[in-house]
Amino acid sequence: MNVADSERMAGLLKEIGYTLTDDFDEADLLLINTCCVRETAEDKAFGKIGELKRLKVKKPSLIFGVTGCMAQKEGENLIKRAPHLDFVLGTGQINEIAKVVEGIETLHGQVVDVSNVGGKINIEKISPIRAGQVSTFVPIMYGCDNFCTYCIVPHVRGRERSRSEEEILAEIRGAVDSGFKEVTLLGQNVNSYGKDIGKTFSGLLTAANEISGLQRLRFMTSHPKDLSDEVIDAIASGEKICEHIHLPVQHGSDKILKKMNRVYTAEKYLRLVEKIRAKIPEISLTTDLIVGFPGETEEDFRELINLIREVKFDAAFTFIYSKRSGTPAATFPDQIDDETKHRRIEELIKVQDEISLEKNLALKDKIFDILVEGESKTDKNIFTGRTRTNKLVLFKHGNEKPGDLIKVKITQPQTWLLKGIREI
Repeated sequence: MNVADSERMAGLLKEIGYTLTDDFDEADLLLINTCCVRETAEDKAFGKIGELKRLKVKKPSLIFGVTGCMAQKEGENLIKRAPHLDFVLGTGQINEIAKVVEGIETLHGQVVDVSNVGGKINIEKISPIRAGQVSTFVPIMYGCDNFCTYCIVPHVRGRERSRSEEEILAEIRGAVDSGFKEVTLLGQNVNSYGKDIGKTFSGLLTAANEISGLQRLRFMTSHPKDLSDEVIDAIASGEKICEHIHLPVQHGSDKILKKMNRVYTAEKYLRLVEKIRAKIPEISLTTDLIVGFPGETEEDFRELINLIREVKFDAAFTFIYSKRSGTPAATFPDQIDDETKHRRIEELIKVQDEISLEKNLALKDKIFDILVEGESKTDKNIFTGRTRTNKLVLFKHGNEKPGDLIKVKITQPQTWLLKGIREI
């Protein structure tokens, strides 16, 4: 979501004469778009704000601003902590960036605006400067209504607000017309899309699947409690809808899930997985997992390990629980010590890595349609692409170019990626 927001802010700034640059020393405007979902993200943002102060000292005319979730959370405190900042804009003010920058150019004052959180965000007339060549993001909704006890998102992005289906489809068509082959629909909980405007996510998927020129359609993220039969059916029948669902379970203990306010049990999650795989046998399932949540016992942790062994996720994003001020879980008793957290996450990662490798080894000698993304970051002779199930594939570069759809035979499966050769 931050990537999509940044692309839109870049589009607005272009309208007042700014262009993107990779040269910090030459920049006239520095903008840090922040996350605060975990403490490490905040620490990195604060570190970068301090590190770049030297540029402001060297060039006083430089405009330096912070936007995004940490800006929303900290507000005035951010300016007090880093007085070299010129502006702090919250998540609801994405469309005000150009106006704020022009005001600072003229008046040279400081601006803090964290209003409109949870309000309507008018992004329909913004032309984003999209990164990449092949795949791009299209937000379909903002905010979240779930209020998981560990999560800061509803507090910094507000309640759920859906964009109109017409606006979303028009943006997808525009991206396709610009040459993008793959679109990922974004929302904190895409399964809730349309509840506030009389639409459904399954209906949006079905409509987007009909867009001419679009090759692949993805989405993230899905809350298990809202993944309907209609959405599963749409994925199963949609020619362009990819067979991959990121379905965060977070934990395998019913006690912990209840404390997290996840509103489902481990058994309900397992039955949902069974239903998905029955209708879409080739589905790839990925997830988010948290260890060290307050009150997590060894028995609770064993239940988490048992769940991932039963589900056999293709991959998992694993996290140590991080206190977020303003969330209920930050005040829960029985906080877990760091040594226990690190021991548990090391075991969790080891188990999941074994499962991921097992899943990938089963793909050896199979042939997949690969959407070419471009050259590897480490070797220009190696190109990368992805299967429909979102597995990264590396292959020797021939005459392919980004956006091509080719067939690759998997010759060397690894834990986190697949290596193969092109089938002519």
